[in-house]
Amino acid sequence: MSSSTRTTDNIRETVRQRYAEAAKAASAGGASCCGPAESSCGCGTSVATVEQGDVFGAELYSGEERDSLPDAAKLASLGCGNPTAVAELSAGETVLDLGSGGGIDVLLSARRVGPGGKAYGLDMTDEMLELARNNQRRAGVENVEFLKGTIEGIPLPDASVDVIISNCVINLSADKPQVFREAARVLRPGGRFAVTDIVADPEMDEATRRDMAQWTGCIAGALTEGEFRSELAAAGFDEIEIRETHRVHDQAASAIVRARKPASR
Repeated sequence: MSSSTRTTDNIRETVRQRYAEAAKAASAGGASCCGPAESSCGCGTSVATVEQGDVFGAELYSGEERDSLPDAAKLASLGCGNPTAVAELSAGETVLDLGSGGGIDVLLSARRVGPGGKAYGLDMTDEMLELARNNQRRAGVENVEFLKGTIEGIPLPDASVDVIISNCVINLSADKPQVFREAARVLRPGGRFAVTDIVADPEMDEATRRDMAQWTGCIAGALTEGEFRSELAAAGFDEIEIRETHRVHDQAASAIVRARKPASR
C-alpha cells in the first residue's frame, strides 16, 4: 500500500471516529460538536471575533427550521452553514446530501422537494446513520433514504440526482478531486452543486495544515478558493460561484459554493 493511500485511510478513519463520538453524544442528549473531546467541525479552532455557536451548528438555521426538527438532529448539526437555503430546491427534485450526519439538511430538503421529490443522505459512519434514521422517524418524513458510503464513492447511478448539497464535509476528504468527479457523475445534465464548506486563506501556515485535530475540526484540509474553482472545473462543472459568508478561523472562512453540470454533458 502506498504512503498516500495509507494517509487517505488514516484521515478517513480519524474522521469516522470523531463523528461517531459526536453521534453518540447527540443521541445521549449531550453537547453537539463542541464538547471536551473537540470531536468535530469547529471544535478546537481559534475563532477570532465570534462565539463558537455563531459559526458552526444549528444556530445557522432559522428558528422555524430548528423548531421543525427533533432535538437530536439539532444537537448533531456540525456544519458551517445552511445549504438548503442556497440550493434553491424545487418540488419534485431529487437531492443528495454528502456527509449527511444526523440528517438535519436531508429532512429540511425532503420538505422542500415535497412528496413528489426525494432526499438522499450519504454518510460513512454507522452511528450517524442510526441517529439520522431515528431522527427521520421522529420527524415523520417519508421521502428520505439514508445510504452508507463515502463521498468519494457515491452508491447511486449515473445522472440520478438534480441537486447535490453538503455542509462542511468536503474539507474532511483526503481526495477532493474524486469527490467532485463523483458529484458530476451522479448529477443529471444541468444539475446543481450547492454546498457550504470551509475555504482556506492562501496564506494558511503549514503547521495548521499538518495538524490532524485541525483537519477533523474542518480547517486543515480546506481548499483555497482558487483550488476549489480549479478542481470543480477539472471535474466538468461550470458557472462556478464562491462567496464567503463568515470567518470561522483566523486563516479560513465558511463559504457558499455553487456550480452546475453542463446541460449538454
